[in-house]
Amino acid sequence: MRVGFIGLGSQGGPMARRIVEGGYPTTLWARRPASVEPFADTAATVAASPTELGAASDLVCLCVVGDQDVMEVATGDNGVLAGLKSGGVIAVHSTVHPDTCRELADRARSHGVAVIDAPVSGGGPAAAEGHLLVMVGGDPNVVEQVRPVFATYADPIVHLGDLGSGQVTKLLNNLLFTANLATAKTTLALGEALGVAPENLAEVITRGSANSYALGSITRFGGSLDMLKQVAAGLLHKDVSLIADIADKAGVSPGAVLDAADAALGLMDNPR
Repeated sequence: MRVGFIGLGSQGGPMARRIVEGGYPTTLWARRPASVEPFADTAATVAASPTELGAASDLVCLCVVGDQDVMEVATGDNGVLAGLKSGGVIAVHSTVHPDTCRELADRARSHGVAVIDAPVSGGGPAAAEGHLLVMVGGDPNVVEQVRPVFATYADPIVHLGDLGSGQVTKLLNNLLFTANLATAKTTLALGEALGVAPENLAEVITRGSANSYALGSITRFGGSLDMLKQVAAGLLHKDVSLIADIADKAGVSPGAVLDAADAALGLMDNPR
């Protein structure tokens, strides 16, 4: 299978390298030439446009930032769909609104191209080690077709259902993580006010039943949200807003988890 990859950032770059090292003929494209420079020592080729990349690929993986980026590189002028042949597949690794994936699928259908959503979790280090978590939504036959490529950088690969279900799952994961940031941070603050040092309280909780990945993240940064605010507040704001909108349109009340997530966004000075 020939693979095209667009979105060579801190997470996408290691994913693309694992695909190349897995022996798959790989074509790359990036807006900035600097993004493809690290692949000069590999067998990957560089396309002049997304269309050229699509023409050279059977599977195109998109790991760009947002909804607009996904649609632009896939359907815009010189987009992937202009080059990808019938029978091709687009995998959306970006975390976006599930409706974006469905809209892309509707437009791809007339080209004979399938779309699956496959958001990821774990970051660049997990991808480099081949242990990225991939949450997939879409046609089971298509998922099985591309699974060997995903397996170069991911374990586990979880198929969750129809197109869009991977995105909903990723957004729910990020919603709960954001909520846990608020409960963890305010618990540490409450403990300090009651005379228990935050670092000591964190040591106990991380070994007990109330432990969470969010608490560990806060602890690694000295008990402060300042670093997380710099690197993650914007993305968490986007994801919480997306899942809140999905729930609202579905007529579903998210309950306490959204209240806690909103509290966390407030603590990071990035309210929804």
